[in-house]
Amino acid sequence: MRGFRKAGWALFVLVLHHTVAAQGFPEKPIRVIVPFPPGGGADIVVRAFAPSMAEQLGKQVIVDNRPGGSGIIGMELGAKAAPDGHTLVIGITGTLAINPTVFPKLPYDPIESYAPISLAAVGPNVLVVHPSLPARNIRELVALAKQQPGSISYASSGTGGAPHLAGELLKYMAKIDIVHIPYKGAAPATVDVVGGHVQMMFAGLGAALPHIKSGKLRALGVAGPRRSPQLPEVPAIAEYLPGFNAETWFGMLAPHGTPDTVIRRLNATIREAGERKSVISPLASGGYDVVLSTPEAFAGLIRSDVKKWSGLIRSAGIRIEE
Repeated sequence: MRGFRKAGWALFVLVLHHTVAAQGFPEKPIRVIVPFPPGGGADIVVRAFAPSMAEQLGKQVIVDNRPGGSGIIGMELGAKAAPDGHTLVIGITGTLAINPTVFPKLPYDPIESYAPISLAAVGPNVLVVHPSLPARNIRELVALAKQQPGSISYASSGTGGAPHLAGELLKYMAKIDIVHIPYKGAAPATVDVVGGHVQMMFAGLGAALPHIKSGKLRALGVAGPRRSPQLPEVPAIAEYLPGFNAETWFGMLAPHGTPDTVIRRLNATIREAGERKSVISPLASGGYDVVLSTPEAFAGLIRSDVKKWSGLIRSAGIRIEE
């Protein structure tokens, strides 16, 4: 009986601590870790939300870029931060749904290490090719690749990232042989595709739009489940390959163990920010759609996408180059 009393008292103290912490939240500036360099999609999304979040919370929201290791360095920092809501991390499809299969010794678990807060945005990717490639749509590209197996190469921002896996998904679903050329970042990959050194790549819509409009790149298909308002004339790849979906999502997370009341406060803050024109407009101009969710829905998306990408990698026999 005494043991039960001690356990009950310990639980009461823990609940009281979380309640008090939540009531005083936030007590200091909020740090949002971005596990990628400035200027990338995750950075753009966080910086769009930060001013509105700071206004609502009454505390500064600091963007802390911690790039490296396909996002692993920043994600690990976020997982190991104090679970009090003052340190958050933005996760994307690559860091949460792809990395667990690509990197077996990952220092964080996409499900167990975090408390999901809310989705923030979705960044449609688009398959672009150099104008010299004689293919004006996905059907022609697939036909060309089947006629000349191994002759078409595609660039990516790095091995194991979402653009790489998008190419592998296309390769698998269309049953074609195309060659992956990894780069250290999307910028150098884009430069080489624009220069014609590599024939094609999956690029973020925002980054690719200027090159598409100038004619330096040709858009063959949007990698999301539907067409983009930014490129209404460009079909979704899913129109040719039903079920194809390789869009990138972005969502905010806190370390596991963060009080639920703090998570709910942050969720309400993010959702309020996401309804403001000051957040929607700059993201839309960059090719991003604001997409908000409950913590539970975001957790469900992580689980389903981990299953999706791990299944693809294993069933397709995809080998991630070291």
